[in-house]
Amino acid sequence: MKVTIIGSAHPLRGGGISTFNERLCLAFTENGDDAEIVTFSLQYPNFLFPGKTQLSDEPAPLGIKISVAINSINPFNWIKVGLRIRKQKPDLVVIRYWLPFMAPCLGTIARIIRGNRHTKIISITDNIIPHEKRFADRLLSSYYVKSVDAFITMSQSVLKDLELFDLKKPKLYSPHPLYDNFGKAISKDLALQRLELKPDFSYILFFGFIRDYKGLDLLLEAISDKRFQELNVKLIIAGEYYSDPKPYREIIQKHNLKKWVIEKTTFIPNTEVVNYFCAADIVVQPYKSATQSGVTQIAYHFGKAMLVTNVGGLPEMIPDGKVGYVVAPDSKAIAAALVDFYENKKENFFAANVEEEKKKYSWQHLIDSINKLISEL
Repeated sequence: MKVTIIGSAHPLRGGGISTFNERLCLAFTENGDDAEIVTFSLQYPNFLFPGKTQLSDEPAPLGIKISVAINSINPFNWIKVGLRIRKQKPDLVVIRYWLPFMAPCLGTIARIIRGNRHTKIISITDNIIPHEKRFADRLLSSYYVKSVDAFITMSQSVLKDLELFDLKKPKLYSPHPLYDNFGKAISKDLALQRLELKPDFSYILFFGFIRDYKGLDLLLEAISDKRFQELNVKLIIAGEYYSDPKPYREIIQKHNLKKWVIEKTTFIPNTEVVNYFCAADIVVQPYKSATQSGVTQIAYHFGKAMLVTNVGGLPEMIPDGKVGYVVAPDSKAIAAALVDFYENKKENFFAANVEEEKKKYSWQHLIDSINKLISEL
């Protein structure tokens, strides 16, 4: 097929979404398809962007065609891009939808493309109801939903949410594939050396953009439990603040955690991801709300035990007691599980099970799910 993916990609520094889209493009190419990504020249106006910069200083990924074209706030640009893709007549357009802000742009482009009466449009839908709700979210998502032919979701909760907007169009759940494009795992000793961390401590990892719904405050309250100091355990916070850092730093100060918390709160480039995951004993996602998370799939790739909260689609990915813990979004529950992990020395047990469990999360499975939807259109 001729495939066009619409969404974030290099040179944008889009974190998990960009990484996913680039890896999906590579999966289509490996499948024998002619695939490219059409990404944004302007993704967010600066006053709406919570980070420091939207652009990556890393080299472009190899083996992937990326066209920088879409201005998310310019309707004339949407028409231009839509007409260009409509004329190219790809067999398939895959649109990544993660935020209602993007609905006017992506929905308009999709409507124009469909005018060629050839192209099928499938949406990989991360969130249809956002974590951080705003006025007109439902109206915007409704506009977008009407513009595409079918949907892939990577959590059952989003699949259910979609039914609030549409009951007729084909929809499939396909779990988030592994992020296997961060390189091979390295030894814990080498990872600690690269991060200049002492090997006589154990390390918990919180990874990714820091937003309030991700529950870092719960994790900080959890590790204020004195048992962690007795166990010589430190917390690595690796990721840029996309919300006000003040409440988190107040918790650190209140509980005298400065010695026990390592703040690497800048954007983590792809080339350094391996160091943080391989340095950690366990990866914690203490989210207060969630759909799915790419962090889980990075942890699977690097063979790491995980702790997640029982919200959204997170428990679907983590068999409790097999590859880690599923607990309530509560600081005491998080603390109890982590203490159990260290006191009962469960790292190797969980890691062995991770190696078996991760076999089900292939990119080919996602490609097969997309092809199944196409056959239904």
